[in-house]
Amino acid sequence: MARQGLDLVAAHFSLEPITDAASSAKARTLCGLLGLPTLYVVRVGEAFAEVAHLCDRRLYFVLTKRLMVRLADTLADRESADVLVTGENLGQVSSQTLANLRVIDAAARHPVLRPLFGFDKQEIVDRAKVIGTYEVSKGPEICDLLGPPSPATQARLEHVLAEEAKLDLDRLVRGCLDGVAAEKFKGDGHARVSPATEAAR
Repeated sequence: MARQGLDLVAAHFSLEPITDAASSAKARTLCGLLGLPTLYVVRVGEAFAEVAHLCDRRLYFVLTKRLMVRLADTLADRESADVLVTGENLGQVSSQTLANLRVIDAAARHPVLRPLFGFDKQEIVDRAKVIGTYEVSKGPEICDLLGPPSPATQARLEHVLAEEAKLDLDRLVRGCLDGVAAEKFKGDGHARVSPATEAAR
């Protein structure tokens, strides 16, 4: 996307405090490698646990991705961004079927771009090796830590909306973003963390 002249702002959704901060550290390293000047690290662990506890577990991945879209929309408003960009591709995981992506996108206020949509997993791995991000990115998958053994692959919007009615979404968004501030990176890839971000850790 940067090659198209777009200014990029990164957002990482961390399962802290359910997990440790290893994935957040990886996100900061990747920003340095890719020359991304701004990163938001958003802790979503407690909110995701609430989704897992209160809602139909088969819809966990769709519901949490819709929550991430809402969080990203709010960050996009802060940054005056025009679009959201994700690294999803078609069918790699259960939430990335056409039916589920359509339901996920219905939560977005900004257009969602997926530049890797038509790539298969090996193509993405090969590209990551070329640009030098593979070694940082590889590791155990923790995003499905709270997920069900058999997630829904053909979610229906009316069912998802009924499950979301069990949640206070505005409170979850506010709670996840409370105290979150942009981390700014210097040209050498080292972060200059604002005091507000330090206080949120």
